[in-house]
Amino acid sequence: MRVAIVHYWLVSMRGGEKVIEALCDLYPEADIFTLVYDPGRVSDTIKKHKVTSSFLQRIPGAIGHYQSLLPLMPFALESLDLSGYDLIISSESGPAKGIIPPPHAAHICYCHSPMRYLWDHYHAYRSSAGLLSRMMMPVLAPMLRTWDVNTSMRVDRFVANSHHVAARISKYYRRPATVVYPPVSTEDFAPSTQIEDFYLCAGQIVPYKRIDLAVEAFTKMGKNLVVIGDGKEQDIARLKRIAGPTVTFLGRAPFAVLKEKLARCRALVFPGEEDFGIVPVEAMASGRPVIAFGAGGALETVVPNLTGMLFEQQSVDALIKTIYAFEAREDAFRPDVIRAHTAQFSVRKFKAGMQAVIDDELRLRRALPFGDGKLAIGGFQMREPESATPLH
Repeated sequence: MRVAIVHYWLVSMRGGEKVIEALCDLYPEADIFTLVYDPGRVSDTIKKHKVTSSFLQRIPGAIGHYQSLLPLMPFALESLDLSGYDLIISSESGPAKGIIPPPHAAHICYCHSPMRYLWDHYHAYRSSAGLLSRMMMPVLAPMLRTWDVNTSMRVDRFVANSHHVAARISKYYRRPATVVYPPVSTEDFAPSTQIEDFYLCAGQIVPYKRIDLAVEAFTKMGKNLVVIGDGKEQDIARLKRIAGPTVTFLGRAPFAVLKEKLARCRALVFPGEEDFGIVPVEAMASGRPVIAFGAGGALETVVPNLTGMLFEQQSVDALIKTIYAFEAREDAFRPDVIRAHTAQFSVRKFKAGMQAVIDDELRLRRALPFGDGKLAIGGFQMREPESATPLH
């Protein structure tokens, strides 16, 4: 069986690329297809595979400015030749599922999120974009949304990284999705006996993560906050302008520094709404509680009063109130209990869940008429109902 793994772009090692690593372990002979590829910024696990990039790779500056090439991405994806592959696994967040699968192939899409900048975060992205992007988005977005929905029909089965994302897949694509939580290397983290007097914010600095709420809240309270993460200069500069002397910015820190800060902070502060959110799981694997906005993936990873606390309104006052409530019962949070909770988000669990979905899809295709798991009725392709049962 020839296997192809399709990822939107390979220019860094973040959560999506960790999924690709795990899929590479499952299928060590698989070929990888992507829009743009920077071999110097991905892991050895990925580099061991044959990686094919699209024609966007040949555009000068594409690797550094790939996001500005969004209007060309549908053409680039459809230009990738996947004929001859029996199993295609696409990793979707930017466009990836839009490849053209051969008729006999099973196409399983692991969806981190329907494209946020086209759907539920469209207005937030547009308001924070530059002048040219703000002018072009209303023209391009309707066409890209149509393409996005149409290409959802090229997928045989959707797998979502959370129930939150499964609901959005249902909303925008009208398709069910099985939930398999993404792989988190929980074994790379460990509790520390030395807890220091600071809270931590970690992750890419982009507006929707709402790190500004944490900076304002801790400045107002006069409590120590450490911010780890990189982003656009203007976003970082805006945070520094509103930060008081108790807020420290470490920028893009090495893993060893991140690991130490996660293990020694009083708690991780997570004020944004994420599709899943890997950093909170890493903090809990380090035995530390998480104070998160109660929406999105945090509702599935953080157990109130056991592994952390949730605040209901995305505001400075609500965060401050929750910080004080946390400190009133801080000693009740047990690092061993918090860490044990993260076992369900391990790499092993992800591999087992994905393998079960893939095996089930291949079994259906072998069992149903015409050999590809589809029934031709009145010129339309009808499938047996997909399971929406979570695998975690």
